[in-house]
Amino acid sequence: MAERSLQKILVANRGEIAVRIIRACREMGIATVAVYSDADRPALHVRLADEAYGVGPAPSRDSYLRIDRILDTAKRSAADAIHPGYGFLAENANFAKACEGAGIVFIGPRSETIALMGEKTSARRVAVAAGVPVVPGTLEPVADLEALRQEAARIGFPLMLKAAAGGGGKGLRLVARATDLEAALARAKGEAKSAFGDDSVYLEKALARPRHIEIQVLADHYGKAVHLFERECSIQRRHQKIIEESPSPFVTPALRERMGALAVSLVRKSGYVNAGTIEFLVDAERNPYFLEMNTRLQVEHPVTEVVTGEDLVKLQIRIARGEKLPFRQEQLTQRGHAIECRVYAEDPERGFLPSPGRIAALRVPGGPGVRDDSGVYEGYEVPIHYDPLISKLVTWGYSRRDAILRMRRAVSEYKILGIETTLPFFERVLHHPAFVEGDFDTSFVDHAFAAADRERVRPLEVAAVAAALQALRERQNARLLPSSGSARSYWRSAALKDGLR
Repeated sequence: MAERSLQKILVANRGEIAVRIIRACREMGIATVAVYSDADRPALHVRLADEAYGVGPAPSRDSYLRIDRILDTAKRSAADAIHPGYGFLAENANFAKACEGAGIVFIGPRSETIALMGEKTSARRVAVAAGVPVVPGTLEPVADLEALRQEAARIGFPLMLKAAAGGGGKGLRLVARATDLEAALARAKGEAKSAFGDDSVYLEKALARPRHIEIQVLADHYGKAVHLFERECSIQRRHQKIIEESPSPFVTPALRERMGALAVSLVRKSGYVNAGTIEFLVDAERNPYFLEMNTRLQVEHPVTEVVTGEDLVKLQIRIARGEKLPFRQEQLTQRGHAIECRVYAEDPERGFLPSPGRIAALRVPGGPGVRDDSGVYEGYEVPIHYDPLISKLVTWGYSRRDAILRMRRAVSEYKILGIETTLPFFERVLHHPAFVEGDFDTSFVDHAFAAADRERVRPLEVAAVAAALQALRERQNARLLPSSGSARSYWRSAALKDGLR
């Protein structure tokens, strides 16, 4: 493949990842084009790009997911290429194919590879053909409820019912018993249709308390493929990652080498090009099972960048330009330890409910070994229409202990007023003995905090009941107050009653 020049890149995304890509392009001397919905007109990525174009109303289906509008904007702005970031159209094979048909470089894998590896069941079939162990389950989407019941009986409970077209915890249901299948199927299909436009689902055996560990891969157009080691992604809420780190405290050198080799073999088997991630579930005996492939840049890519010293976004662009990978596998090393905390506009005290609103004040941590990939600023209005991720806080240290201590300091410095965020939750996790020891799995948040939260809530419930009883007694007393008929006593009684209400 001949190398080509990319002078202008359209970023088909928003938020912190759009900012991240724009900054990388600027360092490479490449002009950038931002797209925005009506809700995102004042967004940071719009302010930073060289050009910006509106693509529709706030709902993503009417803006960021409109392939026709994105391509029309690319043509109007004379963009050479499109970087999809993650989410939205990043793993949409039709979008990649449309870019190819329009003569616009898609910064990612080829459309046929996205179709093959982005769809979970076909990716599982490729993994089986490549000799990569997979979690027991179906290799085709489940057609209907009767087929689901038959496959469930074959595989055995508990099961995971999963969307075939996407991830991020959407369209995913844990099914403990046969009587739950019908309701779980309806919910999973409905959520998958809403999130990905495809309601196909498949089944996997639910492993008992596994680790979620992924391998970052890169491949160029000339058959060269490497891995950039692992990321530990087991700290999750609602099946979505919230803290990641590299290296994993669970992975041994032998397991790292094996998982890396499995990932590279899968890349070669599928003919994959550009950056991607092979996700594994690893059981207590350190047996890895292929989970899925993300045919795009990952949210948690900064921890890999920090420990390897490689810029994954720039490498994506260079591969898309037709350049060869600039290193061999043996030249890549992990240096130190990195941890990432995803700062969401969510309220941990209310089950991580979204907390949109205006950021009244913002103080971002700094100092040695601290990186904050953010898409917000003081005075910014966090919209309710999109994923509530507002920044990714990353710390590096020579050891895991150093990285944890630095993250504790950074979290304590990070101040966001006006909205609720996940920062208080991180303080709890970073001080939890099991996390500090590296002794956790994908059920950590539920097991470590569910009982503790119940204990924290109980005193509040007791206080609330006591306050309600006191208010009731005061209301009853207010009704018994003698009325002298004077204006003073009447207004006094009325004011007292209003105050109690």
